[in-house]
Amino acid sequence: MRGCYTLAMSLLPPDNDLEPIHTRQYETRVYRAGEDELLVRGAVSDVKPGGLYVLDDPEPLEVHQMQIELRVALPHLEITAARVLFESHPHEKCPLICEDYEQLVGVSIARGFSRKIQELFGRQRGCTHTNALLQAMAPAVVQATWSVSIQRSRDAGRSPGLHGTADREARIDANTNTCHIWDERGEHVAALKRGDPPQRPMLVIEERLRELGRDDTRWE
Repeated sequence: MRGCYTLAMSLLPPDNDLEPIHTRQYETRVYRAGEDELLVRGAVSDVKPGGLYVLDDPEPLEVHQMQIELRVALPHLEITAARVLFESHPHEKCPLICEDYEQLVGVSIARGFSRKIQELFGRQRGCTHTNALLQAMAPAVVQATWSVSIQRSRDAGRSPGLHGTADREARIDANTNTCHIWDERGEHVAALKRGDPPQRPMLVIEERLRELGRDDTRWE
């Protein structure tokens, strides 16, 4: 609903001794909509503190809230449907750009996605806030493919690790050079290419297993 805004729990340190002048929040959630499809929902919100724009008004004022819903086909992450909604916006004609984002259909959320967004919707061709939200949503979609892989392994009664050469090579291709851990010249990628079994689970998994009193050597 327009005008409704609830400040979500912040990941930032307490700021009781500071004066906030602007808050931007992103939220993205990815759902498994079928065996070969993801439903992706995202929102961005810009909020000004109470009394800044409207004197003597104690309530925060949301000046932007853009929402995006995508349907994404697996495994190539191709967008099959796109819908943009403006809940809060500063100008009456802002929502006129929403339908233009249907041009996302057929675009793959993979390498080159940021460049494609700029080609289609950069500068006067789109909405800068919607573009920023798309850029924030794309990595979440890629991360969700790991979840799909784990779910499929669980459904098949297998461990959540990589299974077979094709699975391993697909993960290497999708992640190589995306960060310093996945440097094509690094040990992590080299170990995967050799097919070495993982020496240990991810740190967050190790910590959770310890909290649960479980043996982390049996995670696989």
